[in-house]
Amino acid sequence: MDNNGDRNHVSIEITPIYGTLVSSIKNTMESAASQGCICKVSNEIRRENSKAYDPNKVSIGPFHRDNEALKAMEDQKWRYLYALLNRKPNQLETNLNTCVEALKELESRARLFYKPEQYHLRMSSDEFVKMMLVDGGFIVELFLKSALKGLKRRNDPIFSTPGMLYRVRCDLIMIENQIPFFILQELFRIVLIPKQCNHSITDLAFNFFKTMIPGDHLLHKEKFSQESNHLLDLARHCYLPTLPRIPVKQNVRENYRFRGHATELKESGIKLTRARRRVENMLDINFEKGVLEIPTIHIRYFTETLFRNFIAFEQCLSCQDHNNNNETSLAHTQHISSYVVLMKSLMVSDKDVKFLENQDILLTDDNVDEKDIYQLFGRLGECAMKNVNNIDAQDHQLMKDFYFDGLCEQVNGYKTWSCWKTSKSTSSSQTTTTEEKFASWTVLFAAAAILLLALTFFGTLFSVLSFFRHR
Repeated sequence: MDNNGDRNHVSIEITPIYGTLVSSIKNTMESAASQGCICKVSNEIRRENSKAYDPNKVSIGPFHRDNEALKAMEDQKWRYLYALLNRKPNQLETNLNTCVEALKELESRARLFYKPEQYHLRMSSDEFVKMMLVDGGFIVELFLKSALKGLKRRNDPIFSTPGMLYRVRCDLIMIENQIPFFILQELFRIVLIPKQCNHSITDLAFNFFKTMIPGDHLLHKEKFSQESNHLLDLARHCYLPTLPRIPVKQNVRENYRFRGHATELKESGIKLTRARRRVENMLDINFEKGVLEIPTIHIRYFTETLFRNFIAFEQCLSCQDHNNNNETSLAHTQHISSYVVLMKSLMVSDKDVKFLENQDILLTDDNVDEKDIYQLFGRLGECAMKNVNNIDAQDHQLMKDFYFDGLCEQVNGYKTWSCWKTSKSTSSSQTTTTEEKFASWTVLFAAAAILLLALTFFGTLFSVLSFFRHR
């Protein structure tokens, strides 16, 4: 300190000794945790129903950003971003600078979410960050407007155009239309949130998608808060079972489906009933003492789109595990794929559909054709039986990951079912024997009748000839 009381300050920049090593370890961890969980659907599967994978109104992320049919929503996305960053006067530039700086730090991690071989858009760093900011800001503001009535504007086409919000919601659930969820979390942390909003970004996301999620919403809200890759992954968590998986005793081929469809199970003596537990998930199927309890299946207009994208995401994770030579983890088990394959084996005709409706196991919206339901699960089941490499998975990946193998083993091995199958087989055999005997006797009677007619004819003929001869 000098005589005037001034202090001399010396600035020293300290470089961490292990900075390079720390950075390398960090990059490796992020790569292992994030690689390839947002992917494009194969052309073979897309051909089955391209509308289930291609956004109709809004593009999110890199895969559909050049689609001319979606350009109309781009201006709306920019307006939403402006509203999000300019909520407090004279703070737009400051907020914008903070967001760009934060997203620049997350860029390398975010890029890892897209499979390199499918990420054909070689975007510069600035382009990529701008895309994350515009798309992420749009989603955050959309969630806020959906939850807080005071933020909506009369001329907002998303909320004022009939059917528009529904279509946007469906677009945001598609596997090819995702951005990493931590981008939304970071933007929500930075921007100024209205005082009347006391929710987290996860709460807002759940509020936006809850109409697409069946079952107990209190339970789902808890599951929705689990760490997830993106919005589709968040929604999928709500469908996952809460009951423990039934262990399988013998790993045989029959364990990937029920041996009989719904009406056959009923005829065998197995009772099918709607699950009546206080808290249930759609996949909480249970079998005990001859009773198969199945939670209600609510078929809606968006069901096929939602399930197809769940399946595509599970296949993406499964392929990622396979490429990394990892065992399939519980989080990567093909729950939804297993479910649709199981339902496919349960419903093979209108008769099965009607029976499940009478048992309150199956519900349908007015705009869903009941005759299409078993065909719907047929299509979904076929889709689930294909892996991401378009290889038939019956003897490959799916069987190893099939979640309901223990359940199928219980049902297929149930004594009443076994006795019914034996009885049915014996009855069929007896019926066949009776029919064969009947056919044999019919031939004999026919031959005897023909012989009798022939004898009668020739006897009459000889009598007539003898009469004329003696005259």
